[in-house]
Amino acid sequence: MKQVIETYGTAIAGAAIILFFILFAPRFATAPNLLNVLKDTSFLAILGLGFTLALIVSELDLSISEVASLSAVACGALVHSGVAPPLAVLAAIAIGLSAGAFNGFGVTRLRIPSLIMTLGTAAVAKGLSYMLTQGVAFVGRWPTEFTGLARGDLMGLPLLLLWMLIAAFAAWLLVGWTRTGAHMTATGEAVEAARLAGVPTARMKFLGLVLSGGLAGVTAVLLAANLSSAAPNMAGDYFLYAIASVLLGMTMFRPGHPNVIGTIYAALVLKVLGNGLVLMGAPYYWQDIILGLIIIASVAFSASVLKKVAFTV
Repeated sequence: MKQVIETYGTAIAGAAIILFFILFAPRFATAPNLLNVLKDTSFLAILGLGFTLALIVSELDLSISEVASLSAVACGALVHSGVAPPLAVLAAIAIGLSAGAFNGFGVTRLRIPSLIMTLGTAAVAKGLSYMLTQGVAFVGRWPTEFTGLARGDLMGLPLLLLWMLIAAFAAWLLVGWTRTGAHMTATGEAVEAARLAGVPTARMKFLGLVLSGGLAGVTAVLLAANLSSAAPNMAGDYFLYAIASVLLGMTMFRPGHPNVIGTIYAALVLKVLGNGLVLMGAPYYWQDIILGLIIIASVAFSASVLKKVAFTV
């Protein structure tokens, strides 16, 4: 029983929160509201997956939201300039991958701690976003070929959920069922032992940060397509929630370890919590208070893993 509680206790508590709002929050269980919650979870989950992959190799990527915003405004600028939407999408994802590669180079070659490196990248990305937009969002009529990426559906399944499931399955497959994923996990859990065993630890750290940036670019495309706008700070609200989803996910399924299923489930619980509190008339600041407490509690639970991350290479 103790092992069950340690492994699934947080997940059970999350299910209880969802059930509570279904029973007591006005209009929470309506189909339109549940669909909105799931769609909003998609953005958070994909962004959180990137942070998860970086954390698996024992690195922090604090640039995810600013890189996503930069990718979004670059995509918006290209679409509004008449560039074909597929090329604009590829450009946005390429920017995310390039930012991840920049972080990876700084961490593995220049030996800069990921906390410092990714904060610097976030500042650069934020400045570039405002330079591209001059502080004004790209709004107006967007091609349906582009907006359909987030607003369309496939046989009744919203495409946003489909993209989230694809990203989650790909990450789960990579981490749990490939040699590369085993090397990433070994690098994050015992980097020196992994290096002595022949694992290319620097390459694994580089890969984790590149994937984090790439998923930030994917999130940017979906956000811009869904909102029909691209602003220099559009992903900022997802930053703390993405980190919280990863840290909360580390308290379940594989306690103390970043894991894909935990991140997805935690992202859903956090979005349900925020939506339910709003529907029950709770002041908006309660979301921030609860989010902060969740982050503190999750870090305290997973301290054995996180204490070595910020200032190590």
